[in-house]
Amino acid sequence: MSAVTVQGIGQIAVYVQDLAKAVTFYRDQLGLRYLFEAGGMAFFELNSVRLMLTQANAIDPVYRASILYFKVADIDRAWTALMAVGTVAKEAPEQVYVAGGVALWLAFFEDPSGNVMALMEERKLV
Repeated sequence: MSAVTVQGIGQIAVYVQDLAKAVTFYRDQLGLRYLFEAGGMAFFELNSVRLMLTQANAIDPVYRASILYFKVADIDRAWTALMAVGTVAKEAPEQVYVAGGVALWLAFFEDPSGNVMALMEERKLV
C-alpha cells in the first residue's frame, strides 16, 4: 500500500542559463501560455501542468535536473506519510505563494537516487 496518494503532476521545474531568453523561447517560439514572473522564475500553463523556468544556480549543483511536483490533496498528511517510511527530507511543507484566492504549499524530498522531488498543494483561501 502506498504511503501517499498522488493526484498527478502539478508542476515541472526546468533550470535555465538565461531566464529572459528562455521566457522568449517558451512564450514566443513554443507558444506556451505565459502566466507570470516572480523571484527569478517564470511560469507557464500547459493544460493542468505548470512549467516553471528558474535561473540555474551554479553554486548549488543539486538543483540542476528537472523537478517533478506531485499534486496531493493534503500536503501535511502526505509529508508525514513519506517521513514515516524513511524518505529523505529536503524542505518541510511551507506556504510559498498566494494569489487569486489560492495558497501554494510546497515540500521537497529526495528519491532513492538523490533526485529532488516535491509535493504541492493548492489550498483555496476562505
